[in-house]
Amino acid sequence: MQKRKLGNSGLEVSAIGLGCMGMSFSYGPPKDKQEMIALLRDAVERGVTFFDTAEVYGPFTNEELVGEALAPLRDRVVIATKFGFATGPGSDPRGMGKGMPGLDSRPEHIKAVAEASLKRLRTEVIDLFYQHRVDPDVPIEDVAGAVRELIQAGKVRHFGLSEAGVQTIRRAHAVQPVAALQSEYSLWWRRPEEAVLPTLEELGIGLVPYSPLGKGFLTGKIDAATTFASDDFRTALPRFTPEARRANQALVDLIGRIAARKQATPAQIALAWLLAQKPWIVPIPGTTRLSRLEENLGAAAVELTADDLREIDAAAAQIAVQGARYPETLERLTGR
Repeated sequence: MQKRKLGNSGLEVSAIGLGCMGMSFSYGPPKDKQEMIALLRDAVERGVTFFDTAEVYGPFTNEELVGEALAPLRDRVVIATKFGFATGPGSDPRGMGKGMPGLDSRPEHIKAVAEASLKRLRTEVIDLFYQHRVDPDVPIEDVAGAVRELIQAGKVRHFGLSEAGVQTIRRAHAVQPVAALQSEYSLWWRRPEEAVLPTLEELGIGLVPYSPLGKGFLTGKIDAATTFASDDFRTALPRFTPEARRANQALVDLIGRIAARKQATPAQIALAWLLAQKPWIVPIPGTTRLSRLEENLGAAAVELTADDLREIDAAAAQIAVQGARYPETLERLTGR
């Protein structure tokens, strides 16, 4: 597996990471723990060094899973986790767009979350600690300052932001250098190209795209007739209504045509497209199956030429993606 550096931070990771959320949260019922431990360890053996989790996934159970699976391999991996949601009594992290938990990025809360995450992850240091969503009630300078103190104490190595807007990124970076921004970015969500990507390039910050396969849609395995379990959070997403899926099939068809020509799968083309955008972009597709993991990792070997990329961009520009990516309540938490 090729390696990439996240901006100027010096943090080097596998070119494709692994998003762990779906193993225990959001995409139907939690998967079998022992099977997921085996999958995580298989990922390391296949060259993956970058693993993404968060306290809110579960809550807590995903960090515990990642911690147990990777503890014997800790010196070979980079673990990223997140703070910023209230996970105490009365919060509803499982809502994910139906009944979101409150935000809490007070410095004392950040430090408490770090201590708890360290225990669940069975580690002495968090490699990359993201603010999960920007908290409008806490100045970002205070957030960055709290993480800086954790870095000085040796409990965190790098500071990250998730779904933050340009001004927030600049203000945070001025207090504590931001190693990476995690935000949704894919062939069907390209808004980061407008202002965020140029800012990251200017400041030397890496980008970690989540949902690089459009929450599964860009794999070509989902169509208008697909049904989701009631506890699959895609049931709450406007972009996943049957009507939107039917309208958005044109994008999947485009990717499929390129994939056939390249003797690759649609998922591999979608990931290869991301890798071709910038050398400091590291997507983190999630999966719960070894076959899909191997397929995703194969994207690193798919080379898209300049002509391929121009063709994709020209064709994609003719396709108007239908449906908001999140309900309004959740979209309001992004881009601040």
